[in-house]
Amino acid sequence: MAKTVAQINEKIKAGTVVVVTAEEFSRMAEKTDIEQLAQEVDIVTTATFGPMCSSGAMINFGHWSPGIRMEEITLNGVNIYEGLAAVDSYIGATAESKFDCTYGGANVIEDLIAGKEVRLHARGKGTDCYPTKEIDTWINKDTVNEFYLFNPRNAYQNYAAATNSTSKMKYTYMGCLLPNNNNITYSTSGELSPLLNDPYLKTIGLGTRIFLGGTEGYVIWNGTQFNMKRPRNEFGIPVGSGATLAVVGNAKEMSTEYIRSAYYEKYGVSMFVGIGIPIPVLDVAMAKHLAINNSQIETVISDYGTPDHATVGKVTYKQLQSGSVLLNGKEVKTAPMSSLSKARKIAEELNGWIRDRKFFLSEPVKMFPQDSFVKPLIPREGGMQ
Repeated sequence: MAKTVAQINEKIKAGTVVVVTAEEFSRMAEKTDIEQLAQEVDIVTTATFGPMCSSGAMINFGHWSPGIRMEEITLNGVNIYEGLAAVDSYIGATAESKFDCTYGGANVIEDLIAGKEVRLHARGKGTDCYPTKEIDTWINKDTVNEFYLFNPRNAYQNYAAATNSTSKMKYTYMGCLLPNNNNITYSTSGELSPLLNDPYLKTIGLGTRIFLGGTEGYVIWNGTQFNMKRPRNEFGIPVGSGATLAVVGNAKEMSTEYIRSAYYEKYGVSMFVGIGIPIPVLDVAMAKHLAINNSQIETVISDYGTPDHATVGKVTYKQLQSGSVLLNGKEVKTAPMSSLSKARKIAEELNGWIRDRKFFLSEPVKMFPQDSFVKPLIPREGGMQ
């Protein structure tokens, strides 16, 4: 018999809900009939913790006296977007400091979450309603009005692994790729990853309540580069990048344990984001998806030594997590860009929130398109070639 989200929420209220992590569910499915599991388990918690460059934060500084329309803004030397209202701004995670390329927007966001003081410098042309032309002061998360994470593309469904066939080191957002295919890096938590457990996004949509950065957050739209047209394997898993999520949450309540800045040599700044999504076990079909394990999840290996990142192989997450794989007959070491141990901690923490009646499921108010695909940027007449 199928269950509903409302019924599962009633179980949370009553303290009778059965919730396990995605890894636990996969192990249970090896020993227990899937129809029985669909009845016995109510929620499966999933999680990921990895670099998510398409992230940032909205900040409202509050009004200076007399007022200023901020048109050039820096926080700790990092340029942030000023094309909003007078004292609203958006700071992107990958924006770099004018003085130190290893420090950027992600560092500022992490510093603010940690409660540190951050230097604000702003200029404006001066207007009748906002006459001040320049300010130089300090802010923290308690002095600003709003400080919330607003991430356009997080939780990639199944990102490609990376290698490098050239004779020179490649410095990338997938880390340092050694010459001559001497390493492979990857950045997904496999069977624990949220969108691999609900590959068709049957329970995830606009309004889904999630764990974000250590506090409650929400899915607010499909993420950029949302691609549901990827070829899929027999388990419904897209082979290569697929769906993504846009998410929002109150950064004032977040923890630097789950939001961390990072610097990639000769590439730039990024930000590690911790996301956990509870998936309701509504029926047998959903239970089958949730029973996925690393040996059944494949991704492609992309060669960053070619201009178009050509596909040079295919590999399972069981193989990737083993520490080495065979590529063209050669044993190649593998290394994760994301943290599996941190993802496990997020899944367990979300599990605890649910059991303690601190977190309830939300039904999406809008489901995401199943026919969306990613279009390339094509040169057109009159543009640069």
